[in-house]
Amino acid sequence: MKNYKLKINGNEYNVDINEVEGQEIKLNVNGTPYTVTVDQEIKQTKKPVASRPSAQVTPAAGGSVQKANAPAAGSKVTTPLPGTILDVFVNVGDAVKEGQTVVLLEAMKMENNIEADVAGTVKEVKVRKGDSVLEGDVLVVIG
Repeated sequence: MKNYKLKINGNEYNVDINEVEGQEIKLNVNGTPYTVTVDQEIKQTKKPVASRPSAQVTPAAGGSVQKANAPAAGSKVTTPLPGTILDVFVNVGDAVKEGQTVVLLEAMKMENNIEADVAGTVKEVKVRKGDSVLEGDVLVVIG
């Protein structure tokens, strides 16, 4: 889910885009749900995590633990589904171990631990507490 703050004719609106499929967008404007149809199909720029051969999902007790395997230039920990960041447990420069929880994600009313897939040093933290993320968004880069 992406969140936008829009100002139209001096009025402020909080817009949460929940789902985009073809020409239809499901969104909330100031908490009120709407389904919007646009004149042409909206192309998704991110591929679903399930279609990536490098991604794997490992369940754990008390919630889901999500892992994304490391590319050669550094490990990009991504979100497996849309949601809201509840907490970020690492900062740039922190040393992390493989399997260490780096982000807590709320998705579909469940808390999901997002783990580091490799040991290393945190190079970038791309999200903050309260951010809305889409499936496949990069959360943390580990080098």
